[in-house]
Amino acid sequence: MAAASTRPAVTNDQIARALAGTFRAFELWGVSAKEGRAILGFPAERTYYAWRSGKVGAVPHDTVRRIGYVLGIFKDLQILYREAAQADGWLKRQNRAFGGQTPLQRMAAGDVTDMAAVHGYLDAYRAAWS
Repeated sequence: MAAASTRPAVTNDQIARALAGTFRAFELWGVSAKEGRAILGFPAERTYYAWRSGKVGAVPHDTVRRIGYVLGIFKDLQILYREAAQADGWLKRQNRAFGGQTPLQRMAAGDVTDMAAVHGYLDAYRAAWS
């Protein structure tokens, strides 16, 4: 028998706020709609634009995880770089840790493990400086 979850359910309002933050990060990072859809798990184009305009209905659990990674990456970059341009530009610089790809290319590869890799890299880098 599975243990009951002690985590409270995430509300639609919380998801809507998190999505708004995600789209704000996309704007600051210069993420295209194609990249954004890949990062969020390839929702239908219509769904993506509805979310972007604040119309949030049911959001798959996988997408909620991806939103969490985006917000975690954003937070890590803000902690690591004092200048917003440096933080935002890091995603578009080639990185040997990602096989010469930019972190944004890795994130937009479409698999949630790619998001986890970028987030984990930043978390490890941040921990080294703590």
